[in-house]
Amino acid sequence: MNRTAREKRRPEPNTQRIRVAVVQAAPVVFNLKRTLEKVRALAREAARGGARLVLFPEAFVSGYPRGLDFGAVVGSRSEKGREDFKRYWESSVDVPGPVLEELARTARNNRIYLVIGVVEREGGTLYCSVLFFAPDGSYLGKHRKVMPTGAERLVWGFGDGSTLPVFETPVGRLGAVICWENYLPLMRAAMYAKGIEIYCAPTADARDSWTASMRHIAIEGRCFVLSCNQFNRRRDFPDDYDACYGSDPETVVTNGGSCIVDPFGNFLAGPNREGESILFAEIDRGQIVRGKYDLDVVGHYARPDIFQLTVDEQPKRPVTVRSIDTRNLKRQAGRPAARGPKD
Repeated sequence: MNRTAREKRRPEPNTQRIRVAVVQAAPVVFNLKRTLEKVRALAREAARGGARLVLFPEAFVSGYPRGLDFGAVVGSRSEKGREDFKRYWESSVDVPGPVLEELARTARNNRIYLVIGVVEREGGTLYCSVLFFAPDGSYLGKHRKVMPTGAERLVWGFGDGSTLPVFETPVGRLGAVICWENYLPLMRAAMYAKGIEIYCAPTADARDSWTASMRHIAIEGRCFVLSCNQFNRRRDFPDDYDACYGSDPETVVTNGGSCIVDPFGNFLAGPNREGESILFAEIDRGQIVRGKYDLDVVGHYARPDIFQLTVDEQPKRPVTVRSIDTRNLKRQAGRPAARGPKD
């Protein structure tokens, strides 16, 4: 085999080892314009630090509504709660729409894979979503959270199986599972079956138990796990934010805990609970293969003769319109009426 042929078969060095970053920061809650300004600045900083892939937290654009009850009790919703929902809706994102185009420009200007949590709106419903962009600014697609947790269900709809992507990219197979979706074992299995290598886990959970879960998933899936949470203080929320955090602007509301974990459960960065930060790490995709030598839960370590999973990726729409073929109706109208049997 000649030298040129050998080189063609050999993976490019920069696709086996890449530098990634997770952004532990706070948006300006309910303020779409200022949040996007912060996204641009943080993405630029991460790119200058050498990152080729940058992950932002769950619901970063523009805000995880921690502590709000949206005026809901069993059997009743308040007018104040409806106004809170309206304000949340007004700071959310249309897909497609101008915010998507703005985020695509951010990815292109910094030549990064951008993975970012947004609150998406469609009609009168909000969804907790993750958007994916390539370094050329192209929009790869989205994942909608399939199971909002607890009171999140008051304000977020449910995604379906049509947005469970794992993207084949030069830096690895890339996907995302949001917050407590990671506690759905069958969802994890579906992502492993798609060959996920860079498992993004944007979250709003800052507990130690979450960090333990990230290590478990990295080992179980033999993948790199990038976990990303906000670090925010009372000052990052509007003055009239009706939640029980007091008036001290320095009160910590969410203390982060972002981390990057390798396929053997080792921390490559974090967990960080000290403040806003960008965590960097170099990942070596060769570690994935080394790990699957003794554990491939959708391969040699599976028992499909006993356990099987079926995933329905068909979109589920509440209304399906079947249009009338007007041309056929006109043809039928021009025909003579059928005659009945003779007397």
